[in-house]
Amino acid sequence: FVAELSGPQGVLGTDQYDAFMLAVEKNGGKLGGVPVEIIKEDSKLKPEIGVQAVEKLIEREGVQIITGITFSNIMMAVLKPVTDKEVFLVGSNGGPAPAAGSECSPYLFMTSWQNDMQSEVVGKYATEQGYKKVMALAPNYQAGKDYIEGFKRYFEGEIADEIYTPLNQPDFSAELTRVAATQPDAVFIFYPGGLGINFVRQYKQLGLSETIPLLTVATIDGTTLPAMQEAALGVKVGSYWSPDFPVPENVQFVKAFEEKYDRVPSQYAAQSYDAALLIGSAIAQVGGDLSDKQAFMRAMKKADFKSTRGAFRFGNNNFPIQDMHILDVVKEDDGTVALKKLATPFKDH
Repeated sequence: FVAELSGPQGVLGTDQYDAFMLAVEKNGGKLGGVPVEIIKEDSKLKPEIGVQAVEKLIEREGVQIITGITFSNIMMAVLKPVTDKEVFLVGSNGGPAPAAGSECSPYLFMTSWQNDMQSEVVGKYATEQGYKKVMALAPNYQAGKDYIEGFKRYFEGEIADEIYTPLNQPDFSAELTRVAATQPDAVFIFYPGGLGINFVRQYKQLGLSETIPLLTVATIDGTTLPAMQEAALGVKVGSYWSPDFPVPENVQFVKAFEEKYDRVPSQYAAQSYDAALLIGSAIAQVGGDLSDKQAFMRAMKKADFKSTRGAFRFGNNNFPIQDMHILDVVKEDDGTVALKKLATPFKDH
């Protein structure tokens, strides 16, 4: 299991890891009825460290499956070192566009999304809302570019400005001054983890949330909402999953996660829990024997498990085909701030 487990973005990888282990522990330390050993590595948001981690796991530990991978720049770095060795890579977060296209591999399976998917649904929603002029902001790396590209693909209006900021930039006052000067109909952002907490709070503090709707992907979720609270109210979020989904598997997952970790799971957790269920389903089908890699590959492709999101199936490139929703940040009757499904602009996307 390789993910970001330290620093400001460590909360994302921790949610992935905790959910994965919840599935393993729920099954008595087994997946697919077979005892599994989980070896954890922190990629520290550095591609070179991610590559060192996967090489050590493959060469020294002889692992047959690597899962996790939080950020897209890490996925792009480890994809070939893992799949060229015919080791299975089950990504449960960052899904860079090249991995779904020119660099896709039969040994890569994603339980999250291709990055563009989450922002395409927001672009469609923005068009449906009649927004004519939108500003787009994201960190300057693969996922940031994917997300803005996906938004533009389905947004029929004008992109007033397209701003890429350093991946570790904590202050957005200069960019928000440009937003205030431009006065777009809406702002679209992708800022995961601590970056998102800072942006949303600063957006609210400057009064921009009163007049300019904020649209986002992978910015507001179970890892960041507790810190944002009312600053996030009214923000619209593109996602395939929400903690309020009435799917039986999801209800059970959310309840078990909250009981064990005393917090609401994020989509990072949901897609990592699904990764464990997917791996378990394939291990069961081959009776725990991974020596026939083609047979295990076919078992993975079947995706014969009950997902937290409901219907789940793979496309030709082993990325999910799934419904994509818009979530709203609302205040519950008990005063808590939560995510609720608002609309489903895309079916089987």
